[in-house]
Amino acid sequence: MKQGFDSELYMQKQKEQILKRISQFGKLYLEFGGKLFDDLHAARVLPGFDKAAKIKLLTSLKDEAELIICISAGDIERNKIRADYGITYGTEVARMIDNISNQGISINSVVITMFEDQQSAIAYKSKLENRGIKVFLHRKTKGYPHDVDTIVSDFGYGANPYIPTTKPLVVVSAPGPGSGKLATCLSQVYHENKRGVNASYAKFETFPIWNLPLLHPVNLAYEAATADLLDVNQIDTFHYDAYGIMAVNYNRDLEAFPVLKAILTKISSSNVVYKSPTDMGVNMAGYCIYDDDAVCEAAKQEIIRRYLKGLVDFKNGLANEKTVLRLEFLMSKLSLKVEDRVVVTAAREKEAKKGKPSMAIELEDGRIIRGKGSDNMSASAACVFNAVKVLADIPKSVKLISPDIIAPINRLKKNILKDKDKALNLEEALLALTICANADPTAKLALKQLNSLNNLQAHSTCILKEADEEALRKLGINLTSDPKFSSNDLYSD
Repeated sequence: MKQGFDSELYMQKQKEQILKRISQFGKLYLEFGGKLFDDLHAARVLPGFDKAAKIKLLTSLKDEAELIICISAGDIERNKIRADYGITYGTEVARMIDNISNQGISINSVVITMFEDQQSAIAYKSKLENRGIKVFLHRKTKGYPHDVDTIVSDFGYGANPYIPTTKPLVVVSAPGPGSGKLATCLSQVYHENKRGVNASYAKFETFPIWNLPLLHPVNLAYEAATADLLDVNQIDTFHYDAYGIMAVNYNRDLEAFPVLKAILTKISSSNVVYKSPTDMGVNMAGYCIYDDDAVCEAAKQEIIRRYLKGLVDFKNGLANEKTVLRLEFLMSKLSLKVEDRVVVTAAREKEAKKGKPSMAIELEDGRIIRGKGSDNMSASAACVFNAVKVLADIPKSVKLISPDIIAPINRLKKNILKDKDKALNLEEALLALTICANADPTAKLALKQLNSLNNLQAHSTCILKEADEEALRKLGINLTSDPKFSSNDLYSD
């Protein structure tokens, strides 16, 4: 993919802005929106963006920073899933703690927000505390959002326990949106100021990018990513009134700003420097785009990807019709169709020709590789194997896995494990390839090409089984699927 974003410049500019805010206030509670690490959405829509940029930035500030992680009690109760990795928010918090700690960044605590005595949240709290993690419980803020006098009192933010912090920068992050980051920040700012500490708030949010046009594909891609939340990008009228400059923000921030400004003013008992929601941000991403055409194309592809995912989620009962209609509307804004994603047409043509579920992968150089399902392998396994053959210059006719290995695995799955589908899924096929690589130089050569599949685009003509989807995710392949089941079975083991 053609690059269009300077990630090093981005980290430099972000660091400068954060240090500037700290110097303004003395102590800064910084709400980190989006993914703290593995920011795959940003990496997809801003080609060149380092998905680890945020954690690298924090690592450079580790002497000044500590981290609070928020998770909503409701998300624990519902076992809410982080879609790009297929894990629950609760598991993602644990993953965040491990990865962040390994970078030498201080983890202060976990806050379970919007707590209403849910037993699952209580159990989760105990689980973390048993591993030495400090956990605080925050209930819904009394009086929020309109009764500022109650919010900024011992009955509002003051009812939350104070979280002792020692660093000038306190980063407040979460596994996903709606986790209570803002309320946690403001609660802490209240407690700090009550203790005589000059503390304030700022927001680190990559999208929407405030100094890109309202209808820029990157900003529309953000709307696609948050279609289930019904987020809408709007002109920041507060910013325009204050400075005469057009800036883009999103509806929830714009709606909340008057109340947020009133809260911060009452907490600090002084004039707040923020005149707009855009003022609150430290977002410098727009200054780091050097090829707008490349970024626009990547963002359009992301919107198509989100639309296809929305259709699959709707088919699986995981999304409502409003979300799908919202995604269709965004597609129409840019006159996009699913066939603009080249792997879609390639996979469908393969299925039409062979009459079997099929998959297509687009290589870095633009070549399209196809594969179909068979009695021996799933379509995803066949397609990945065909791709590594091409990358390793292995003739198409060469079998990477000996039939003497495939056959007994098929029999095991069918006769012993009672699997309805005896064909090897992608993970099983890769394990078999690894075994073959011990004695077969060709298989070993193919195995070495797996890392070359990272960040490639793929499309399946049917909804994949979980094992295949998970294996593709681990390989770093960006998958979309047609909203069609591979069989009429309601249950597949």
